[in-house]
Amino acid sequence: MAYSQAIVQRAMQRLQGENEQNEQSSRARIAAIYERQPRLGEIERELRRTAAHVLAATFRRQGDPVAAMQQLKKDNLALQQERDWILQTEGLEPDDLTVQPLCPNCSGTGYVGANMCECLRELCRQEQKKELAALFGTDSFEKFRLELYSDQYDAKCHSSPRELMRATYRRAQSYAQSFPAEGQSLLFSGATGLGKTYLSACIARVVADRGFSVSYAPVGQLFAAFEDDKFRPQPDVSRTEPFFTSDLLILDDLGTEMTTQFTISVLYQLLNTRLMEKKPVILSTNLAPNELAARYTPQIASRLLGTYCLFQFYGDDIRFKLK
Repeated sequence: MAYSQAIVQRAMQRLQGENEQNEQSSRARIAAIYERQPRLGEIERELRRTAAHVLAATFRRQGDPVAAMQQLKKDNLALQQERDWILQTEGLEPDDLTVQPLCPNCSGTGYVGANMCECLRELCRQEQKKELAALFGTDSFEKFRLELYSDQYDAKCHSSPRELMRATYRRAQSYAQSFPAEGQSLLFSGATGLGKTYLSACIARVVADRGFSVSYAPVGQLFAAFEDDKFRPQPDVSRTEPFFTSDLLILDDLGTEMTTQFTISVLYQLLNTRLMEKKPVILSTNLAPNELAARYTPQIASRLLGTYCLFQFYGDDIRFKLK
């Protein structure tokens, strides 16, 4: 579940803010306890002083260090017992006098070794959802309106657009719930205004809710990012890294770009890399399968038409009906 660098940075900023707030509230709580029970503060200071005195005496080699250590243990034990008695009368635990990290697994760092901790992963998931909400608003399966598709029989598709779209809708729901479905990629094909982007957004929302990372881009934006990385690179910044590493990549409006040797090379590199790594792609296009085969190289067409699961969209432009 590789989130983009931008999402991880925003999640880390939130984690740091939560850590700072936790430390401030913890210190305020500890100060209130010491104010209510001043003797606890005195005991804490005495424990620190006795330890420092024994260490200093040991380094100066004055007296018997073994006897000094034994006396230290005796004094410390008495102080600790007094502290525990006061805490017990107040209904407190020893940990209440220390700043405890928000996450016991990573101590608030966000990582356990080289692995992202679940606390940071949850913040990444929330940032991912906010990013998708900014892109797609409140699009969801629950708001998909099948009544916008005609229920009249269409001889060309041997059914009504509504029935065919009902099947497409159910397949999209099943895909989202079973993601990653062994790396299966989808090809959404159909005329403009039939809900391809909407169903992509619905899938993205469910997939993100389940903790997977999602990247979305219209193809024009995609190729612009690759051009920037190639011709206007920035140190330690990759605009295209999420397109390769995200759990799900959604590419919108394939076929609207200007076809050049550069765009063909980028598209092949991206689709082939994700195919080899079994990272799914949802690709939408207004082009029919035969038009894809005519427009793109045999290598690209083979991957799109041979390995992607085809979802065909039928009907009239629903945007006009919504207006």
